[in-house]
Order: sequence, then structure tokens, then C-alpha cells
Amino acid sequence: MTKVLVVDDEPQIVRALRINLAARGYQVLTAHDGAAALKAAAEGRPDVVVLDLGLPDVDGTEVIAGLRGWTTVPIIVLSARTDSADKVEALDAGADDYVTKPFGMDELLARLRAAVRRSTTSAGDGEPVVKTASFTVDLAAKKVLRDDTEVHLTPTEWGILEVLVRNSGRLVAQKQLLKEVWGPAYATETHYLRVYLAQLRRKLEPEPSRPRHLITEPGMGYRFEP
Repeated sequence: MTKVLVVDDEPQIVRALRINLAARGYQVLTAHDGAAALKAAAEGRPDVVVLDLGLPDVDGTEVIAGLRGWTTVPIIVLSARTDSADKVEALDAGADDYVTKPFGMDELLARLRAAVRRSTTSAGDGEPVVKTASFTVDLAAKKVLRDDTEVHLTPTEWGILEVLVRNSGRLVAQKQLLKEVWGPAYATETHYLRVYLAQLRRKLEPEPSRPRHLITEPGMGYRFEP
């Protein structure tokens, strides 16, 4: 049974999510502030976290940073903040997705399923290690090393990189990348790709503004060049 940690200080939202998630077979943990969220995550080991940013004790981005210190659990931000700067800050802190309030339950559930699917997809044995001049991708271990140091990638960032690396040298269309990483319902959400490719470049490229390995083909898609 998939375990979901819901973190929100609005009781009606927590109640609605608990009822809807439980009805679909999820086990639900809840927390109403940042401290309780970090404790619940450490003790309950959820498979995915749904997190509000406007918590009464600390900002949700601090909770994301605290979680990312020890776990790669998928984190879906659920927030009334619609400014793009808030979204970028949350994604940079390590969130995997961002849903704005008010939200549709079906959309949230679809994103939750996609996040869990990405995090549980495992690479098979004997997968290659791909080396570039700047970093090394180990597909079997699901790790990236840069200067002999492991680079932390969120499950979403890894999903994008893995698809590109497995199609090394070939153009991967925007729709194909969105479908493989997020699912068929997100085939037109091209702005996701711009945000996440920018994050990957900041983490992996020596000169993010002049990428050598994660190449954009304007209007078409992306290509990985070792």
C-alpha cells in the first residue's frame, strides 16, 4: 500500500485529502506544521509527500530542504502561491511538482500517481555507465557523479536525464519526454521541461548558459550529447 504524508494547516484540506486518498487505497499520514512533518516523515517513511508551503511554524521550502538532507521521497507542493518565483524556489529546494490551490482532486491524484511511478521505476542490472567530460551517469545505480562527488537529483530530474541518456545523440521530442516522465496527461505541459532542464544544467553543466551535454532543439525537443 502506498503511504502518503499530507502536510497542511487547513483542517478541511487535510480531511478532504485523507478521505479521497483512503478511498483509493492509499495509507495516509498527516501533519499540520513543519516540525510535525519532518518527524512524521522520519518515523513513517512515506512513499510521497504532499506539502503546503504556508505552514504556521516554518516555510514549506525549509521542510523540503530538511527532507532532501536524507531522502529522495517525491514531494508535491500544494500551495496558494501562484508566483513563478515561489514555484522555482520550491523546485530548486527539491520539490518534484507544484500544484496551485484551488486544485482539482483528479489532477492532484494523477500527479501523485506519476510521482510515485517515477520514484519506483528501477533500472535493470547491467545498465551502462555513461561518461561525459563533465559528469558520469550510472543508470543501474541511478546516480550522477561530478568531480567524484554524487550530485543530488530529485526523482523528476533523474527521470528526465535517464530518458535523454538512454536516447544519447538522438532528439527526444517534447511530447515524448513529457509522456515518459509525467504521463500521457501532461504531453502539452512544455513549461515543465524548461524549468527542469534549467535545474539539471545548473547541477551538471560547467557553463549552464552554454550547455555542452543537455541540448535544446528549439520548438522540437532535447538531446543528450556525451
